[in-house]
Amino acid sequence: MRIGFRHATSYHFDRPVPYALQRLRLKPKDSAMQKVAHWRMDIEGGVCEAEYDDAHLNHVALIRVTEGAESIRVVCTGEVETDPDFHGIIGPHRGHIPLWLFRQPTALTRPGPEIAAITARAKSQGHGDAIALLHDLSAIVASAVVYATGVTDAATSAEEAARAGRGVCQDHAQIFMAAARALGFPARYVGGYLFVEDKVDQEAGHAWAEAHIDGLGWVGFDVSNGISPDHRYVRVATGRDYADAAPIHAMSFGASDATMLVSLRVDQ
Repeated sequence: MRIGFRHATSYHFDRPVPYALQRLRLKPKDSAMQKVAHWRMDIEGGVCEAEYDDAHLNHVALIRVTEGAESIRVVCTGEVETDPDFHGIIGPHRGHIPLWLFRQPTALTRPGPEIAAITARAKSQGHGDAIALLHDLSAIVASAVVYATGVTDAATSAEEAARAGRGVCQDHAQIFMAAARALGFPARYVGGYLFVEDKVDQEAGHAWAEAHIDGLGWVGFDVSNGISPDHRYVRVATGRDYADAAPIHAMSFGASDATMLVSLRVDQ
């Protein structure tokens, strides 16, 4: 399947800024499961100072806002060809970060009593098979945390979202990761796009998790939709939690407030 996307982000500052920088992770990954057929980034009110691949092999662009600007707009368009036979298995670990580090908790995935209860429920299923255990875990997380917008944000931890009992795909992914790590599996966060037949205009990108299983490598689990990712999914960035894979991280000096507007179109 060839999936096209247009991701536009605008920042409006409350006053002209002397200096502002944005770190973008918006270019999809090339892999055996997907190939980037086209990619373009257009910038109004800034300039791309550098591009590189980070430790997770995510493509990173550093954008400097023009001095004195009151707004910046970045529009990324592209097309990705996905493998129709892809069913969630990514394969062997790659990158500069050792696999054991994906077993360690982060600030956003540190388990507490709620995560421990979810982990205990998964253990009680008694599955010796890793795939079955992790699919059970995905279903348990989905039942424990109802999908709801406006309850959590980018800084909400897995434990906080589990305690609230409501959250979005980012929360589902991080709760799954925290519990999977407690069960002994390396786990990582994935940010990207999901093609939905009747929903071209979307509020935001999508997020899911991957766990590393001996003999298979990395395997994807989309808790929010109760499936493993397939050819409708576009992988953009991965990391130990959302912070490592955040599509946009911005900092500015001289402006006390900024408004961000995002629009996203994903189509075939």
